[in-house]
Amino acid sequence: MRLSDTETNLIFSIMRDLSGEFDHDEVRRRVGQKLLELLQADYFASYVWDETVQQFVSCVQINMSDDNLRRYENHFQFHDPITPTLQTRRKATPVSEVMRHDKLIKTEFFNDFLKQDGLCYGMNFFAYDRGDNIGDLRIWRGANREDFTSRDAQIVDAVGPSLVNALIRAKSGMGQPSSLRFVQIADRLSFTAREAEVADLLVLGLTDEEICEKLGFSKPTLRSHIAAIFRKSGLNRRSQLAQYLLEQNHHL
Repeated sequence: MRLSDTETNLIFSIMRDLSGEFDHDEVRRRVGQKLLELLQADYFASYVWDETVQQFVSCVQINMSDDNLRRYENHFQFHDPITPTLQTRRKATPVSEVMRHDKLIKTEFFNDFLKQDGLCYGMNFFAYDRGDNIGDLRIWRGANREDFTSRDAQIVDAVGPSLVNALIRAKSGMGQPSSLRFVQIADRLSFTAREAEVADLLVLGLTDEEICEKLGFSKPTLRSHIAAIFRKSGLNRRSQLAQYLLEQNHHL
């Protein structure tokens, strides 16, 4: 498979993210954002299958409405004509491979859920660790684009093994001492809940724009939170935040 320079650079960027120390949600969010650019797609959602309750949980989304996704979680995932079949696949699969598009657009699932946010053509990838579904990628294009191809699926499959390893690493790191977060020591620093959340996103390396988008506030508001974080912690550079957590971890 021949790749353009732009595609090659994006794949390398995805691989760099997958080698980083990000939490489970952040791994999926970063990969999703770059896959949208790489595949010229428009919408992204990612869930984790909870075997105990037999439903998808822990949503990460890009360009989809929270209200519509809550409708999926509460109703449409239990009336979903495509995902159960896609979930059994161990490779990236265009939706049209499991249900013809002309049939899909006649379903309630399409008209009352997918179409509400503008989703038209989809492709899913499910990551597995020894039989357990540990995260999925649901990538969609709008009606003004074309359906996904086998080449598109091959591109996602190429990053699939690295995604699985990153999700396993993120999952195994949960609750370990190295995973100390500012939300855990907010009271010690007199951080508000929002300040602690911002500090943790800064440690993850998110840009100001990404943090504002994720938390839903303006740059002046973000700057106020960052100023408070530095004042209360006694630090003066973003790069010191991760080191501060490491030092606090050693004192626990």
